[in-house]
Amino acid sequence: MNELPALKNGHVTFGCFNNFAKVSHDNLVLWSQILGRLPGSHLIMKSKGLSSAGVRESILAFFRQQGIEAGRIEVLSWTPSVGEHLALYHGIDIALDTFPYHGTTTTCEALWMGVPVVTLEGETYASRAGVSLLSNVGLKELIAQSPEEYAESAVQLGADTERLAVLRTRLRDMVSRSPLTDAKRFTANLEKAYREMWTRWANK
Repeated sequence: MNELPALKNGHVTFGCFNNFAKVSHDNLVLWSQILGRLPGSHLIMKSKGLSSAGVRESILAFFRQQGIEAGRIEVLSWTPSVGEHLALYHGIDIALDTFPYHGTTTTCEALWMGVPVVTLEGETYASRAGVSLLSNVGLKELIAQSPEEYAESAVQLGADTERLAVLRTRLRDMVSRSPLTDAKRFTANLEKAYREMWTRWANK
């Protein structure tokens, strides 16, 4: 696993590679507050939807209005290969999940690449994917119950480079040992569900 970016850069870097359609105004406001509480921290956003120069400039303008200079924000678009996409996680210390529509693939990618994810719990399936993933990996403490808790969790984690460095080296193993990658257990549970459905149908 690569070295924690914060140790090389001298500042913590947050990131969000979720589909930009999931990024709400509330996300941007909260992210700007997080950046404001951690002077020098950076944010990298990446999405195919950010290929438009106009969209990228509007994002930078928004953060400037919130008091965050453009040099702390990096906006990236599509990359031609999965390898190049995953390599970008080498520059991120903490991933910020979108809400109310969580990431799923991007959260799995981040965790696999040693990047912890902060998420905000909701009440629907779309706003609970991150809850399920982090719970199964063993990072329930990064599941926030309110926007204020989300920001506090991100700020505290961003200020704790020692913990971030430990997570950087352990997260892939935590994912590997979790139910998320336990194919045998998943298959057994699925077969059990099929048998139960068949039994209920047959007994009608």
